[in-house]
Amino acid sequence: MKNTKFVVKVNRGGTRGAEYVQRIDRKLIQTTLQRNLALLMGKFTAQDVVKSLGKSRWNPELVPVQVSEQYNPSGK
Repeated sequence: MKNTKFVVKVNRGGTRGAEYVQRIDRKLIQTTLQRNLALLMGKFTAQDVVKSLGKSRWNPELVPVQVSEQYNPSGK
């Protein structure tokens, strides 16, 4: 079964390529160039990150990612 998660892609402008949000702390947002290291979030959490970055020089964008649900035999 596939689920849709979201990553936040940011473009700081200039010569750097697009980056992805890797970690969110209270006052710091850490980014990475590798999409597979990006933080997978639900849609509402990702929208909150986009809103918080909206007033900065970054251009945030939501990117949907299809992830497969992992099998868990214990049901937890």
